[in-house]
Amino acid sequence: MSCSTWQLYVILDRAAAGGRDLREVAAAAVRGGADALQLRDKTSSDDAVAVEARRLLPVARAGGVPLILNDRVAVAMAVGADGVHVGQDDWPMARVRRTIGPTMLVGQSTHSVEQAAAAQAAGADYIGFGPLFATPTKPEYPPIGTGLIRQAAAQVSIPLVCIGGVDHDTIGEALAAGARCVAVVRAVCAAADPEAAARQLKSRIAQFRRAAQPSRL
Repeated sequence: MSCSTWQLYVILDRAAAGGRDLREVAAAAVRGGADALQLRDKTSSDDAVAVEARRLLPVARAGGVPLILNDRVAVAMAVGADGVHVGQDDWPMARVRRTIGPTMLVGQSTHSVEQAAAAQAAGADYIGFGPLFATPTKPEYPPIGTGLIRQAAAQVSIPLVCIGGVDHDTIGEALAAGARCVAVVRAVCAAADPEAAARQLKSRIAQFRRAAQPSRL
């Protein structure tokens, strides 16, 4: 499964969803144009995450998008998820790749150009790059800003998924700085209408890309 065409990567977070059924949020996000879904749950047991992942998989399959699990490598393999995403403090990327094999997707959160290059060298399929802006989801990481996006993209050949505080107010700045795919959490999960929120974000990306294309006149 390729991640080269991703534009909108939606992270499903129970806290951000405010108690709503994540399956309903996921279905709405897919209808709105999400290209990938990630289930992120830092507090529940592996068994509970597995139950939730199995509820989300049919939604992802029906929408033709991958379901990626955050951190839980063994759970991702057990439930048949499409991939796993790890941070800098989780399993080393090379170990993750050896464990999951060549067919599952694997991404890694990176916070510098050097980390992005190292993740690619170790076998990542895509890179989470950020946080671009301050975010309550990752308060321990100071924002790196948008100035490094093009530099990181020039150093790696795998997709960059730009993350961290990206929402309806900041997405324009991220796109203008070179982001081709953005990851959002609260902008969709916490929205009153997750489907409309995802559709609006996807529309902003499409509009920016059309405007950035050189004229053929």
